[in-house]
Amino acid sequence: MVEEHSIYEIAITRMPGVGAQLTRQLVSYCGSPKAIFEASPGKLLKISGVGPKLIQNIQQHAKASLVQAEEWVKRAEAEDVKLLFYTSAKFPDRLKQIPDAPTLLYFRGNANLNQRRIISMVGTRQISSYGQTVTERIVDDLKPYNVMIVSGLAYGVDVVAHRAALQAGLPTIGVMASGPDIVYPAVHRKYAERMLSNGGLLTENPFGTKPDAPRFPARNRIIAGMSDCTIVVEAAMKSGTLITADIAHSYDKEVMAVPGNITSSVSEGTNYLIKSLKAVAYTSVQDLVELLNWDLEDEAAQKKKASSPAFDPTEFNEEELKVLQVLQQSREEHMDNLSWKAQVPVSLLASVLLGLEFKGIVKAMPGKRFVLL
Repeated sequence: MVEEHSIYEIAITRMPGVGAQLTRQLVSYCGSPKAIFEASPGKLLKISGVGPKLIQNIQQHAKASLVQAEEWVKRAEAEDVKLLFYTSAKFPDRLKQIPDAPTLLYFRGNANLNQRRIISMVGTRQISSYGQTVTERIVDDLKPYNVMIVSGLAYGVDVVAHRAALQAGLPTIGVMASGPDIVYPAVHRKYAERMLSNGGLLTENPFGTKPDAPRFPARNRIIAGMSDCTIVVEAAMKSGTLITADIAHSYDKEVMAVPGNITSSVSEGTNYLIKSLKAVAYTSVQDLVELLNWDLEDEAAQKKKASSPAFDPTEFNEEELKVLQVLQQSREEHMDNLSWKAQVPVSLLASVLLGLEFKGIVKAMPGKRFVLL
């Protein structure tokens, strides 16, 4: 059965002149993608960034966009592709925080894209025997921490990381520069198929999209944006890998780099990242654990588990439980982020938070932030 909301979600992302940022503005103002198509020109003109030309675009292309969107929704259902609009609870929360995040993702697989710990691993396509050994060791050392491994399914470090994750029993996500129906390079299809049962394949590109060169840097921002830390194993000085590291750095994400032989061309990039203080040196899994405070998190979780009972779901309504589930994971959230993550409209969220404050569960902080007590 074709879901109507998915048709409108796809259609708005394919509308000429409507980028990701404007899409979010339109949805925020109108309430839903469907409401955008039904809104009067007068209402749309009140939105910042919307002018007569854009309204004319929407009117001219609405029918064709909706027809194409319906075809893609049917195809997604037939090929078991999940359509994740940015308002979906299954959309990666970490991506919602970056300014140039996509508004729609196509996902095949079974992974939780909001898993507690997600690490990206990237590097050269011309991986050395040292790089392969290190990549495999890093993944193997991450097994006790229940980490999800994200990479780009490319030759070299990417596929070694995916393969090692499958061997270790860790979920792994391949972020693609193509449509959900095209695995590139095709030689990695056998790994891609295995990843569907423990991880998955993710892309912002619609069906039929070929992996053209400009799509790879765009793909890299998703790799960097959906993880807690990007680990660069090997990289030349001029490479897409260093672009990914720069993107992660610009998002205020942690970046680590594996030191390498100073005579090796594929270690020039990692050594440069460390020397220029753009990355922390990775010499063992303990470096990563300490950088991300996993040891302190685990210690605090154990203490909390021992000292405080779980919430009794019968004491809270549906919206309150959604908010509590988000705050249990992050402890503190801005009101806008809380609305996205909990899928509770801002107009309703204020009263929900007030009710939780009266119950002594949540405390309001300066700057519209709320913390779980």
